[in-house]
Amino acid sequence: MAGTEGTLLRQFPLFLPQNRAKTVYEGFISAQGKDFHLRIVLPEDLQVKNARLLCSWQLKAILNGYHQIVQQRMQHSADLMSFMMELKMILEVALRNRQELCALPPPPQFYSSLIEEIGTLGWDKLVSVDSCFSTIKLKAEDASGREHLITVKLKAKYPAESPDCFVDFPVPFSISWTPQGSLISIHSQFLAALESLKAFWDVMDEIDEKTWVLEPEKPTRRATARRIALGNNASINIEVDPRHPTMLPECCFLGADHVVKPLGIKLSRNIHLWDPENSLLQNLKDVLEIDFPARGILEKSDFTMDCGICYAYQLDGTIPDQVCGNPQCGQPFHQICLYEWLRGLLTSRQSFNIIFGECPYCSKPITLKMSGRKP
Repeated sequence: MAGTEGTLLRQFPLFLPQNRAKTVYEGFISAQGKDFHLRIVLPEDLQVKNARLLCSWQLKAILNGYHQIVQQRMQHSADLMSFMMELKMILEVALRNRQELCALPPPPQFYSSLIEEIGTLGWDKLVSVDSCFSTIKLKAEDASGREHLITVKLKAKYPAESPDCFVDFPVPFSISWTPQGSLISIHSQFLAALESLKAFWDVMDEIDEKTWVLEPEKPTRRATARRIALGNNASINIEVDPRHPTMLPECCFLGADHVVKPLGIKLSRNIHLWDPENSLLQNLKDVLEIDFPARGILEKSDFTMDCGICYAYQLDGTIPDQVCGNPQCGQPFHQICLYEWLRGLLTSRQSFNIIFGECPYCSKPITLKMSGRKP
């Protein structure tokens, strides 16, 4: 108790007990170089959750809107010291937010200049602008007719200060800026970046249109990976280089060994056939000697997507990537589901990070290799 009182005195030297029982404290709490008067009355058992907080009108005005948070912190604080630290944090946030609200608005020429810039760029390029004219969203089309957005966050000293730009690109995007810069120059650099990534998006769009992409379900323009269904409960995961999209991507086959091993052999044997002049999808077909089945065809076949244990497809952001090696079974499972299943079997055994057991469906031997850590 004495240690807590000492810490309280060190942290808040202007906040002192007013009686021997130390049920009344009064003084000042400091934040951002300012002192604010307050008084706290504790019950006889010194439980902070039943204390009364009395604030000066100045402190009360600053904490207006934070009453619920203050009460919540009071209910959950173990002692007065903990509550005072929490109160100080709330006060710091309230003061910071108050400063932002009270910041002087830009001069009228700031707005007239921006409106002139938007007019020169073309109002058809504007998607949205916030009420403070600090966040502007613009759009542009690439040579293939795809629409892209760029969000421009202007700083207080724009155009002397470079704005922050946010895009959905697979590579970093930064703008070249001078104090003479404008929205027109930003949009121009945005268009140039779109042109440099056109080939990458062409490649990814062809894959999305002509194959069954298992992951991601709704790919963004920044996504460089695709997991494509091959049939027989097997799939291939590819990672495409956005700077060289028609070159051989990183490939990883997922599925039962009797299905994916022959594909790996074909990839190694036919690697010399890869032609960067052809599309990535066509090269994959030639090298793997397969036709990628469409979603409609696979859905009508016995291609199983759902986990055989939890009967779900998505589980905490993962999809079933463990497959029974029995050609007559081929049932997929989530790694975590199969791990829990095998761990519960008396007949299962583990050697380092590999678990050996029986398939929940066909009872044939199944092996689970853990990826670095337990799921």
